[in-house]
This record gives sequence, C-alpha cells and structure tokens, in this order.
Amino acid sequence: QVQLVESGGGLVQAGDSLRLSCAASGRTSSADAMAWFRQAPGLEREFVAATYAAGTTRYIDSVKGRFTISRDNAKSTVYLQMNSLKPEDTAVYYCAAQPPHTSRYEYWGQGTQVTVSS
Repeated sequence: QVQLVESGGGLVQAGDSLRLSCAASGRTSSADAMAWFRQAPGLEREFVAATYAAGTTRYIDSVKGRFTISRDNAKSTVYLQMNSLKPEDTAVYYCAAQPPHTSRYEYWGQGTQVTVSS
C-alpha cells in the first residue's frame, strides 16, 4: 500500500503562485509514475501533470509554461509549482501514484483545495 498526503493549497489571487506537495509513504518506489489531477466543481477530474521514472514529464496544454512538476525521491515527495495562476485553475488537486508494470493510477491522496480569485 501507498499513502499520499497533499499539502500547500490555499486561496490566492490571479497571477500568484503556489507550490503543492505530495508526501508518499508505504511501498513507494522511484519507479512509480507520479501525477497531479484536479477536479473543479461540477466537472470531471482531469489530468494536470505527471513525472515518470525516466525523468520525463507531461502536462496538459492549459498549464504548460506555468506549472512545473518535480520529485525528490530521497524525500518521497512530488511537487507541483504553479505560477501565474488563473481563476480557471480553481479546483481540488489530487496526487496519484502508478506503480510500475500497472496501467492506471492506483493510489490517491485526499486532495488539497486551490482557489484563485480574479
């Protein structure tokens, strides 16, 4: 089992920055793919960014150039640096882990609220 705990959310103004953290514990591995998803009220949960064991990253188009995902394997922590925040970034942000040799994100955190006011 893997436990994920997010932190760092809050209420900010448009243009501000936030850094989310996701601390992993349990049967974690640097080989896991780690990702951030978000869900806004009334909308489906959507993928935001991921970092893979090989060091590659992937982002949805709407956050490219503004968000950066990174990981510190020594601390078993994944970060999401969010700059130039927009009101449409308002959502609950979830951290997820995909163990190697699996096809889906199997472990999820409880989420952290990010609210961006205009």
